[in-house]
Amino acid sequence: MLSAALALAASAAWGLGDFAGGLKSRVLPALTVIATSQPFGLAALVVVLAVRGTPPPGPEVAWACLAAVLGTLGLLAFYRGLAGGTMTVVAPLAALAAAFPIVVGAASGDPIDGAQAVGFAAALGGSVLTSLERHEERTRLAAGAGWALLALVGFGGYYVPMHAAAAQDWLWPTFVFRCTTVLLAWSAVLARRAWPRGLKPHLRVLALVGLLDTAGVCLFAAASATHGLVSVVSVLASLYSLVTVMLARVVLGERVQRTQEVGVVVAIVGIVLVTAG
Repeated sequence: MLSAALALAASAAWGLGDFAGGLKSRVLPALTVIATSQPFGLAALVVVLAVRGTPPPGPEVAWACLAAVLGTLGLLAFYRGLAGGTMTVVAPLAALAAAFPIVVGAASGDPIDGAQAVGFAAALGGSVLTSLERHEERTRLAAGAGWALLALVGFGGYYVPMHAAAAQDWLWPTFVFRCTTVLLAWSAVLARRAWPRGLKPHLRVLALVGLLDTAGVCLFAAASATHGLVSVVSVLASLYSLVTVMLARVVLGERVQRTQEVGVVVAIVGIVLVTAG
């Protein structure tokens, strides 16, 4: 029960952070949003580590480096998708990344019952409807859906190694993860010579994005450290799409085609079925 509550809290933090980060990605380059926001989360972790004063639990925290590479690529694609498409399409598609840990969990012995199997099929079918739109009598991939599919792959690859890294502790894996993310983002900035500019009006929101994203990683790691099944905690954490979609509909008034609305609902119901199974 504790692991489930922590995973749901992670989804709330990620959903809020993704909404704010997605908005900023519409006025700033996605790489700038990541490179500028993530150091705020890292600074917060340094303070918490200094107060806690405990050493790394073991070599398993190194898995957080792989999780960071995949998660950073996923986040970059996700922000690009949110910048060019509608959040109500991009977020549910990216949330299907939970399919990866479900497969891994099933292969390693996690039980999957009938409701979860139905939920997975519903989520997959809903994602297809969500990603397509009618345009001048033709059906095409919805704007941002391509980036969302890339984000799906990156996020899907994140869950399993991060779960392994947090087998014994939640704080150190999060710190290693965030250090790697910041290193990757600023290496890309330097390589592209894309130095962030004009950030002063955006710093407060970017700081909030970094803190919320880091809180989500911490909470997911904590859910894993309390011995939650990788399939269950990953699916619960992937419910961040609900938060992002609701904010997009309420705050931005986003509207999509009827078939896409049906796809969003079906995909979300599928995720809930997987969770409830």
